Amino acid sequence: MGRPSKALLDRERIAATALDLVDAEGDFSVPKIARRLGVQTASVYHHVEGRAGIVELLRVRIAEDIDATTLDLRPWDAALEAWARSYRAAFAAHPRAIPLLTTSQINAPEVLAQYERGVAVLLAAGFALPSVMPVITALENIVLGSALDLAAPEVMWEPAPDGSTPLLAQALSAAPGPGRADQAFEIALQAFLDHVRGTLHSPQGRGELRE
Repeated sequence: MGRPSKALLDRERIAATALDLVDAEGDFSVPKIARRLGVQTASVYHHVEGRAGIVELLRVRIAEDIDATTLDLRPWDAALEAWARSYRAAFAAHPRAIPLLTTSQINAPEVLAQYERGVAVLLAAGFALPSVMPVITALENIVLGSALDLAAPEVMWEPAPDGSTPLLAQALSAAPGPGRADQAFEIALQAFLDHVRGTLHSPQGRGELRE
C-alpha cells in the first residue's frame, strides 16, 4: 500500500481538532484529540510538546484571525483601537478558549510578533518604556473580558421576585435595547483610550518622542 497523499496528522489538524473540542466542551485532552483524528495518543505527542504545546497551537490559530495590519494605522490611538476591535472579534468566536490561554505564558513566535508591533507603535508615539506593558495589559483585560461577555446571556440580572431590588429592576427596564456587551465594550474602550491619551501627555507616561 502506498503512502496517503495527505499526512494523517500535522500540527494544523491537531490545532483545529483541539479548538473544536474547546468550543464544544470548554477543554481538550490529548487522548480525545487522538480519537477524533483516528490515531494513537503517542502519535500526537510526536508533533507537539504535550498539553502546553497544544495550548500554544490554539493561541496561534485564534491569533491568525486578528488583523495585525491594524497596527500600521496612524495615529497611534487609531491603531490601538482597531487592533482591539479585531482582537475582540477573534476571541469572541472562541470564548471558551480564553480561560485556557490566559492562564499560560505566551511563547509562540507568531503571536509575540504582534505584541512586538504593538510595543513599537506605543514607543513611536512617545510613551515611556515603563508605561508600555501596563497599557497593553489593560487593553487585553478589556478585550478578553468583553469577548467573554459576548458569550454571556443578554440579560445577566434577574431582579428579586420579592421586590427588594426596585432600582435594579428600573435600571434594567430603562437600559438600551439588545447589544448589552457591545455597549459596555464601547464605554470601556473609549474610557481606556481617553486615559491612555492622558498618560502620554503626563510626565510619567511621556518618553523621548521619536520621529
